Order: sequence, then C-alpha cells, then structure tokens
Amino acid sequence: LEGVADLINAETEEQRRLAVRQMDGELYAKYSRWRDAIVGARARIEAVIDFSEEENIEDGVYAQVRQDVDVLRLEVAGHLDDRRRGEIMRSGVALSIVGPPNSGKSTMLNKLAMRQVAIVSPIAGTTRDIVETTLDIGGYPVVVRDSAGLRKGSDDVIEIEGIRRAVQSAEDADVRIFMLDAAQALESTSLEKMLDDADWQRLLQLPHTFVVLNKADTLSSAMTRQAVDQWVASQKELNVPVVLVSCATMDGWDALMEQVAEDIRKTWGRSAGSSMPLTKARHREHLKRCLHHLDTFDRIGDEDLVVLAAEELRAASDALGKITGNVGIEDILDALFSEFCIGK
Repeated sequence: LEGVADLINAETEEQRRLAVRQMDGELYAKYSRWRDAIVGARARIEAVIDFSEEENIEDGVYAQVRQDVDVLRLEVAGHLDDRRRGEIMRSGVALSIVGPPNSGKSTMLNKLAMRQVAIVSPIAGTTRDIVETTLDIGGYPVVVRDSAGLRKGSDDVIEIEGIRRAVQSAEDADVRIFMLDAAQALESTSLEKMLDDADWQRLLQLPHTFVVLNKADTLSSAMTRQAVDQWVASQKELNVPVVLVSCATMDGWDALMEQVAEDIRKTWGRSAGSSMPLTKARHREHLKRCLHHLDTFDRIGDEDLVVLAAEELRAASDALGKITGNVGIEDILDALFSEFCIGK
C-alpha cells in the first residue's frame, strides 16, 4: 500500500520508478528474507537453551548462528549506508540558492519555476525568509530554496535572522548553487575578500556545490571566457564547478542544468546503486533498531550468555516485524521443529 501511495503522489520519472519497484515487493522480499534468517537463528539458539541436554543438540550450533548473524548484520549495515538515496528521491533533493544580495538568486528561482515565486528587486535585503518550490530537474524531484542575500553591516534584526537562516539552509541542503555577480567576482582578487565571513567561505568547500557567475550579459567585451577561466584558476581555494550564466538571456543555462542533473543522478539516482533503496524514514528507524540489536548480539561472545543473545535476536526480529508484519511465537516454533527432531 505504501508503494501505491507513492505512485499516486509521484511527480517525476524517478519517483514513479521507485514507487513501482516498491509495489512489486522488492523491499518486502528483502526484509522478509532477513526476518526469516533472524527467526531461524533465534530458533536454533532457543533449541540450545531448552533442549541441548535432553535432545542431544549438536555442538557448534551457537558458533554457526554467530557466523550467520554476522553475515546478515553486515548486509543490513550496507543497506542503511545509502546516503539516504531513496528518501531523497522520494521527498526531493534539497537545492539551496545562496549568495550576496542582487546576485540573481530570486531571478534564478523564478526562471526554474517558470513563474513568479520570489519578489525580484534591486533593493538589497528584499528576500528575508526561505522561499521554496518543488521542481523536476532532469527527471529528478528537486526542492529549490531561495534565501536572504549574504552581506555584512545590516542593523535590521529581521534581515540578520534571514541571513542566518540562509547559511543554515545552504549547510543542510543536498546541493548548493552559490550565486555571484560575474562582474563583481572577476574584479575581486579573492573570494575570501568578497565573502568576508568564515561561514560563507565554508559553504564553498561543501560537496555538491556549484559557483554560478551570473549576469554574464553585463560583462564587457574584455571579460571573455578566457578571463573567466583565468579567474577560476587564480582561486586556489575553489574546488567546485564554476558556470558562467545569464538569468536574463538564459546563456549558459542549459549547461548549468545539465551539470546539476548529472550530479544528482550520480549521487542519488539509479546509477548510484542497483538495489532498491530505502524510501521511508520509518523503515530506516526500524532497521537502525534491528542493526543495533544485531551489533549487541555480535558483542555477546560467551556461550554462557546465550539467553541474552537470544533476547537480542528477538528484539531484532521485532524491529523488522514492524515493517513486514509482527513476528509471533508461532514463527519461532515452526523454525524450531522444522530444523530439529525434538520430542520424537
């Protein structure tokens, strides 16, 4: 049913693709297999606890269970280590547009949305709060956020708070577009001088950040593409892509969108992994609890503490049961009597 709901709410091709895979039961099959493995491991341990003396349970059962659970534990951990790929594709890649006032941030948001989402004004400080809209970029869902312009010297407490939120939004985003006025940037000898704040400079060091030199149409003929390349080469601290665009004439726009879409595709899209990723925060929390109990089980090495080990497997199977369906005592008994000739 969750897959059906996601398909109904899907707005992009990538969201539809993930929803169809979930409807086909790809994740359910994986989690059911893990649950069955944990239930089987727990049944063998229960046999050691309750029937080892009377029924002559073979030696080495506990050691074999530990090996099997370790394989499963690594598989669950690997599944969780996915950079939230599925959840991001389901809810949208967060893209923050940040930069000094009047660099063209709001104009870019409006161009992306193809409607007037943000107010555009030559007056610095027009945008105070976060303005966002959800878009389709290259088939991927993207939540684009405009924010207050970064500048020093304002005594307006509302604008100061807006700037703080702008920096926080950019830090929390999955992708950042750092907008600069091309003419001002090329005239500046250093970005550190242009961005006189350690927090602002740190944004340029974050992964998935693009520096966009906007207003290319205002550059003089002397400021050619070669001049831009020379400026980029002079910025020793800059290790992110730099794109020259004009939001007014749309020059360079396609190149920027292609680079952003390619970055999203490589990081979170279908090429980032062939297996079905997690798409629900609820599933992630239950899997984290499952992994926690499997890790605890792994740390219990003494066979004399086998009762505690069984309890950790019970908790792990219950965590998975919150996703696939409850694991009852019947599951344990079925696994127990199918593997051991007990009471015969």
